[in-house]
Amino acid sequence: MTAPADTILTNAEVHTLGDPDETYGAVAIRDGRVVRLADSYEIEFLDGTTTETIDCEGGVVLPGFIDAHTHLEMVGRHLVHADLRDVSSPEEAVERLRDRSDETDGPVLGYGYDESTWDESRYLTSAELDAVADDRPVVAFREDMHTASVNGHALDSYREAMPEEDIQTEGGEPTGVLVEEAVEPLFSAFEPGIDGTEELLRAAQERANALGVTGIHDMCRRSHKPRVFRTLDARDELTLRVRLNYWVDHTDAVVETGLRSGHGSRMVQTGAIKTFTDGSFGGRTAKLREPYADADEASDGQWVVSPDELAGLVADAADSGLQFTAHAIGDAAVAETLDALGEHDAARLRHRVEHAELLTGDLVSRFVETGAVASVQPNFLKWAREGGLYESRLGERYREVMPFRELLDAGVPLAFGSDCMPLDPLFGIEQAITAPEPSQRLTVTEALRAYTRGGAYAAGRETELGTLEVGKRADIAVLDESPWTVDADSVAEIDVVRTLVDGETVYAG
Repeated sequence: MTAPADTILTNAEVHTLGDPDETYGAVAIRDGRVVRLADSYEIEFLDGTTTETIDCEGGVVLPGFIDAHTHLEMVGRHLVHADLRDVSSPEEAVERLRDRSDETDGPVLGYGYDESTWDESRYLTSAELDAVADDRPVVAFREDMHTASVNGHALDSYREAMPEEDIQTEGGEPTGVLVEEAVEPLFSAFEPGIDGTEELLRAAQERANALGVTGIHDMCRRSHKPRVFRTLDARDELTLRVRLNYWVDHTDAVVETGLRSGHGSRMVQTGAIKTFTDGSFGGRTAKLREPYADADEASDGQWVVSPDELAGLVADAADSGLQFTAHAIGDAAVAETLDALGEHDAARLRHRVEHAELLTGDLVSRFVETGAVASVQPNFLKWAREGGLYESRLGERYREVMPFRELLDAGVPLAFGSDCMPLDPLFGIEQAITAPEPSQRLTVTEALRAYTRGGAYAAGRETELGTLEVGKRADIAVLDESPWTVDADSVAEIDVVRTLVDGETVYAG
């Protein structure tokens, strides 16, 4: 006799997201894995005395979302510190920071402002932040984390550790705006301890599960996150599968301790070695083949890690059997990154390019040649609309950003992530299916696959995650409406009503 299921999801529209995307009415789970997909009547034969039966009330059942690019502590910071992500003006941002200053005697920190969405599109200045507080640091980090605005106290406190060329000035005086390496001392100064990191990660984990996220690829640099994730795992308190991508300055430690990509527990595994190559479009530091359209002086961005240095870093990781991933946003940076990855068995090791935003000329075909994964963020398409950030920075080249359609049609593996801007898969999926250019636009099924099986493939876990198939782990998101039938521009409004990891409910709305 067939053993009963531990859990049954019934009265549902179950999408496997496999090839093809088959649909069923119910799914049965045992020992954390899918054991049967069928209609609700047939699944009832696996209903035993201890089986938990969940009526999905006609909702859509999908594989759990895998966010292939997160900084999970940043989600926690939005929840704990001043959240500047949805402010509509400099004045509103300052008001949020002032409210936060009333709540703490320490540094006043805010995260996530995006001046490109304001009528007055400019960075916050030190004069404005001095008005929040002038006796302690006030720091507002831009959404991309490559730019920060600080008050005079913060600049005076940390300036010695900042490269002068990354401190923006006007008439010879600092404006309070910092880019790239000048932001690094702020990260170090305000990095939380172990207990603080756990507080941030617990808050962020709860938020991620509420959005249907069951797995993340997290970027780790000089952080207590790896330790905290493993501690939560040991306590059986981790409700996300975590792939740890270590910064390149940890390569020696990773190799010396015997870590390898894919090693770990069912919940926490070692991922890739990670580095930057260039900066961001927000800070005009992404490295381009042609100059920016809106720079005061001819500028094509800057290297954070030079091509020669990058080649050596990739070689060091690959020689130790480690996956490598590089942040590359501008077309010049993507070209050099693909050159470096292509020298070291990119397809087998699943090497990745993070962001890959501007892909001019031959870059799609070069992705195909190298076999690298395009780890991309569909939510960034919010800047691709007419009059948005990309058009401001690139002029007519803005139509060449994020050609997901071309990449997918060419056979390039797509792994969707959020970079926590915001961490919300359904928002990213809406952006992908409503993208302004045909070269960018995906179908609902394609976008969902990039946010599920795409992340599983990028982690080398496609045989156990990313689709709903018999034998695979039962990581599941249940939606109250179908993204295939609602208006395309309403997909982000769909509610996640339940999330399961290994068949256990970790969120119920």
